[in-house]
Amino acid sequence: MPRILALLLLPALAGILSLPAAATVPPKTAPASSHSVSDSQLEAIIHAKLAKSKIGKDGFRFHVQHGIVTWEGTTAVPQHKGAATRMARTAGAVQVVNNIKVTGTTSAPMRKAYVQP
Repeated sequence: MPRILALLLLPALAGILSLPAAATVPPKTAPASSHSVSDSQLEAIIHAKLAKSKIGKDGFRFHVQHGIVTWEGTTAVPQHKGAATRMARTAGAVQVVNNIKVTGTTSAPMRKAYVQP
């Protein structure tokens, strides 16, 4: 029985062991040192994305310089700040500076919840 098992496994093990090491590990690529889109292209892409997005209603402002997108503005929705950062990165920004301020959604002070006994 062990001989049969060895005869069945030997071709499979030989195939696995004979693979060159370079074929099993994908080569690492260095990150690009410069951005692939121009500032004007990046600005146009972000404007188009902003027009289609819910965060476009927040009135955020941004500018692009050397592939770096800087966001300005305020929002009551904390997720919109993160969405602006993701929008710029997916558009091809090298770096994002997010100066968007998240404001409180209520003007009245918060009260403790009343729990009935």
